[in-house]
Amino acid sequence: MVDLSPFIRPGDTVFLGQGTGEPQTLFEALVAQRQTLGPLSIFMGACFTDILRPEHRDLLRAGSYGTLGTTRALAAAGALDIYPIHIARIAQSIMSGAIACDVALVQLSPKGPNGKHSLGPINDYMRAAIAKARVVIAEVNAAIPWTYGAELPALDTLALTIEMDRAPAELASRPATPLETAIAANIASIVPDGATLQVGIGGTIDALLGCLKDRRDLGIHSGTIGDSVLDLIEAGVITNAQKPIDAGVTVTGSLFGTSRLMDAARENPAFRVEPFEYTHAAGILAQIPNLFAINSAVEVDITGQVNAEAANGRYIGAVGGQIDFMHAANAAERGCSIIALPSTAAGGAASRIRGGVDMVTCARADVDFVVTEYGVADLRGRCLRDRIRDMIGISAPAFREALERESHARIGRGF
Repeated sequence: MVDLSPFIRPGDTVFLGQGTGEPQTLFEALVAQRQTLGPLSIFMGACFTDILRPEHRDLLRAGSYGTLGTTRALAAAGALDIYPIHIARIAQSIMSGAIACDVALVQLSPKGPNGKHSLGPINDYMRAAIAKARVVIAEVNAAIPWTYGAELPALDTLALTIEMDRAPAELASRPATPLETAIAANIASIVPDGATLQVGIGGTIDALLGCLKDRRDLGIHSGTIGDSVLDLIEAGVITNAQKPIDAGVTVTGSLFGTSRLMDAARENPAFRVEPFEYTHAAGILAQIPNLFAINSAVEVDITGQVNAEAANGRYIGAVGGQIDFMHAANAAERGCSIIALPSTAAGGAASRIRGGVDMVTCARADVDFVVTEYGVADLRGRCLRDRIRDMIGISAPAFREALERESHARIGRGF
């Protein structure tokens, strides 16, 4: 096991590559050596391994921009500090010093066609962490793809480099449930030929892409994509032909999938893994007139306010990048912003369409459509009274009467 003690000091803040970009061997060494290295702070994003567990908080204080994957268990145990920040602003916060970064542990691809390494499947804030950190330690993993867009300049300041051939952390797709399929079919009814999609990951998105096989010339410009995008690329549905920028290229900030997706993107100029400062940038997104931003939520109130972060006092989501994409889709000439979610939670015992939400992630004015398994609420150009009627119409039938009563009380108070 690599010895990290010459490089890491007690009290340091250590940034780790996230998701499929996680440097697993270095992370394992950090956790194993925490008694001699610590106490330390760790900044991590999405995590698909269980290397860091709640019991490790004895000397490792973990922080993240949200919960995705195994970080949700850390948050539930009170072992994760949450930074409510737009994901595309993290790099700026690192460079300004607002978020400390002393050490960067990063996974790199082998050198590619240009003779330089790349960040491979994810091009997030680790570029800024590499630039800012006192110490940068890299594991060069032959198993991850060299990707266009994620190329790095010459790395002359690496304190330590280790080489390996280890399967990266993966996020495999699973079969969509009937509920997810029903929601997906309703989303698909909104998406036209030629749309440029911002999508995330998960069963509903997988099901949605499966519903779009009869469309033509779809494009992708997204913060994250998974394996299911490949089905539409291989079927000739995703061509990116109608995008005014990056024509013919699938653009994303991260590949959250399996070896199938990694192999497709390896040294492939038809894929670009761009920095979040590009994928989420207002000036870039403004050049896409047919942008359809499709995002999820924990709950939505009867006027369209969106909570994508917390439920029952527990943080289970993130601010992420959806607000950047929603604003751009609102402004797009032929675009729209879509929030999709099941109508209920807790096995049907609680409604996700509520009179009011506990936390507002996205304002009601930024939402064009809300979609559940019961239908589509088109909120564009609607007054509050009409929004409430349409939102109740896509709620679960068992909760509609109670929502009607609450809506009457709210309208009576004039909001």
